[in-house]
Amino acid sequence: MKPKISIITLGVDDLDRATRFYAEGLGLPKHDYEGGNISFFSLEGTWLALYPREELAKDIGLAAPAKVGFSGITLAHNVASKSEVDAVLGQAVSAGAKLIKPAAEVFWGGFSGYFQDPEGHYWEVAYNPYEDLT
Repeated sequence: MKPKISIITLGVDDLDRATRFYAEGLGLPKHDYEGGNISFFSLEGTWLALYPREELAKDIGLAAPAKVGFSGITLAHNVASKSEVDAVLGQAVSAGAKLIKPAAEVFWGGFSGYFQDPEGHYWEVAYNPYEDLT
């Protein structure tokens, strides 16, 4: 297996709202796709997909999932400076996200904060002074 993640699919309850948040609120490039109840965003090195939560569970072969708290997964977006961390967190909140943890110095030497998208997915926005992950 290649060490690569091709697509990250987020199960969502309101596809239209989630699509607006990522396309208009965060400015992610939406991939034109005419073929169903799914949204794709073409990112650098991977794609992000939004798909109805119940349909995603069916595709996996699971019963409809109960939406409960923290799932144990976060997504991360790395930026080139501390000020960009604050800017991206502000952009997300302005677009409808909930600020979970304001940006601050962190134990590993970087600077980061967290937001929760309107569908409940957690994102870290981070500046890493040791590795360029932008």
